[in-house]
Amino acid sequence: MGELSKIVVVVPTYNERENLPVLAGLLSDLNLPGLELLVVDDNSPDGTGDVADELAKESPEKVGVLHRTVKDGLGRAYIAGITRALDEGADIVIQMDADLSHPASVVPIMVETLRTTDAGVVIGSRYVPGGSAAAEWGWHRRALSAWANFYVNAILRLHVKDATAGFKAWKADTLRWIDVASIKSNGYSFQVEMNYRTVKRGLKIAEVPIRFEERTEGVSKMSLKVQLESALMPWKLLFNRT
Repeated sequence: MGELSKIVVVVPTYNERENLPVLAGLLSDLNLPGLELLVVDDNSPDGTGDVADELAKESPEKVGVLHRTVKDGLGRAYIAGITRALDEGADIVIQMDADLSHPASVVPIMVETLRTTDAGVVIGSRYVPGGSAAAEWGWHRRALSAWANFYVNAILRLHVKDATAGFKAWKADTLRWIDVASIKSNGYSFQVEMNYRTVKRGLKIAEVPIRFEERTEGVSKMSLKVQLESALMPWKLLFNRT
């Protein structure tokens, strides 16, 4: 894989107008050759889509925008963005949240790990040595997150410390092999299903430590429906009911 490979960071947005320009600036400051940002906006009422269009106008070679009119979940938004990135010749696709909870400074390490190891995907992990969850998290949030990882790994045998993480760098070939377009789950389950398909195809998942920050602006999107779906998903995957 050449040094000038095309790296597309796919960032789904819904009401992230304060955070998006900050994230775009942080990614740009990395000066990583071939790095592009693809914003997938779900028709945000706060005008995030307009902010994204402005960024694209300022740096057309570095920022792209995909406007979606249906708000049908994080998984769908990621699939739309990843599909577009692959269609446009991405060699590496990065999944990243718009809320600044994922440290942009770790992107070069994730890319380098993909280039220098046999990993098909690299996870920015809170639970490997050197990683940490947000200091603002209360004990119940930490317990829920730790339990979710234990639960998913116990059922699916992923051998991944941070199975529900949403900060990932993928080789384009891995995404094709796991047939990302056919994934039906949403929310956190989407991350787990992608990992499960990767492991089932005998591909390697690597983890690099990150410090996960609490989102700085706006509100978290963890609903009861998402939590229930997350609890059921491993069993559905195990019994091929997806």
